[in-house]
Amino acid sequence: MSAGLKRTKWIIGLLVFTLILMAVEKQPLEQVREKGAALVARVEEKIRSLRHSDIPGLEGDAVLVMDRNTGKVIYSEQAKKRMYPASTTKILTALILLEKSRPDATVTVGNEVLLLAADESSAGLVPGETLTVKELVAAMLLPSGNDAARTAAAYVTRLETGKEPGPEEANALFAELMNKRAKEIGAKRSHFVNPHGMHDPQHYTTAYDMALIAREAMDNAEFRAIVSETRYVAASDARYVRPFENRNKLLNPGEDWYFQGANGIKTGYTEKAGYCLVGSAVQDGKELITVVLHSSEQGVWSDTVKLLEYGFRN
Repeated sequence: MSAGLKRTKWIIGLLVFTLILMAVEKQPLEQVREKGAALVARVEEKIRSLRHSDIPGLEGDAVLVMDRNTGKVIYSEQAKKRMYPASTTKILTALILLEKSRPDATVTVGNEVLLLAADESSAGLVPGETLTVKELVAAMLLPSGNDAARTAAAYVTRLETGKEPGPEEANALFAELMNKRAKEIGAKRSHFVNPHGMHDPQHYTTAYDMALIAREAMDNAEFRAIVSETRYVAASDARYVRPFENRNKLLNPGEDWYFQGANGIKTGYTEKAGYCLVGSAVQDGKELITVVLHSSEQGVWSDTVKLLEYGFRN
């Protein structure tokens, strides 16, 4: 048994003993609950610090930093644990879209965008609007438009089947393509059921699988160029000139979390998935890919910066 595991078991044992002692002393139930919650929080923080002993203070439940050129994992914790990917799903969606069509091909937005719920991220697309494939990828990856992801799924399934499937059928058919492509990349512990990453118990991945998918996507020149942009203006349809702002704070020099050399990739969030980020940066010819899954709102950025700094030092 490792020393870290022994210490973790000792801490848990101490927690149980303390809670029993408080109960025996017949403290008011509400007071026991408050003290117990505070103690649990301290224990969780201690366990997290033990688990991330090489990089203190990481908050993500699953983290990884990989050398993009070699595929070597430089550091990881829980990298093969099943996790929910949220909108980092769109990395795979965008890759498939770019592989199945030309960047300058025209896509007509359909009624699939009307499925957008009030709490979903949106690029603001409307039925009848046209975009190029490249613009649609930007709409997915920068403002994280779920409407754009659904349009991508509908467009690709039309190309693949020669038919006009309804939005739900298009999502199901596109998910089959996603799972097939993921397996080809080597992401064998992942399963996707939609193109956007909204929560579903059967929609899952791992930090390692997401790194493999991101590594493959960054080999695509169009994908690589788009995710490095802080802002992208879609103007092929003069009726709808749309500026898409990138949510990735690593890229923007005006942000607190700006990281020198950052060039991607994708943010994500759902209540179940927590805050997620697949990041990328280049320094002195060395390129890294990071994955942080189920972190906190600020922790997802600090985790990524710590992983990048560690990766460039090692």
